[in-house]
Amino acid sequence: MANRAYKFRIYPNDAQKILFARTFGCVRMVYNHWLDRKIKQYEENKANVTYTVCAKEMAEMKKTEAYAFLREVDSIALQQSLRHLDTAFQNFFKQPKTGFPRFKSKKRNKSSYSTICINGNITISNGYLKLPKIGQVRLKQHRAVPNGYRLKSVTVSQTPGGKYYASILFQYEDQVQEKEMQRFLGLDFSMHELYRDSNGN
Repeated sequence: MANRAYKFRIYPNDAQKILFARTFGCVRMVYNHWLDRKIKQYEENKANVTYTVCAKEMAEMKKTEAYAFLREVDSIALQQSLRHLDTAFQNFFKQPKTGFPRFKSKKRNKSSYSTICINGNITISNGYLKLPKIGQVRLKQHRAVPNGYRLKSVTVSQTPGGKYYASILFQYEDQVQEKEMQRFLGLDFSMHELYRDSNGN
């Protein structure tokens, strides 16, 4: 199996723009909150807070009134933010040259979030992209997706200029297609002479 991503521009309405902004803010908050948690835990006893622990803590946090706003956005996007943080830590411990994970800034980092396709919660149809919590967003699909490609995930991003894009990852079978040979050419070759082919050249 192999993966391939297509990037399309999307055109959210005003209500969807507000929800996108909330989602961008929530995934950034989740990332920064547990980055701080991981740093403090490591300083205390040199231990790492695993993704599983973070996910359980976030589930409990969402039940409280203080963090009720987290329930308004795509829950998978929040989980993906934790996975990205976990990956950043693993990369740092394997290769310190990659640098220690940094807190995400609204000004320094681009606004984006990733979500995974589960049970058909993300689809492309008739010029629209359906996203969890967002609904149907108008999509400018400038190229067709080949048959047999299976949608895996989507990363939504907003440029500083206010344009929105969806980078959609697909999975497909990476197989060499067999082709029937139509013509054959034989070569008779000598190291000290020119070759002679089966056409008499």
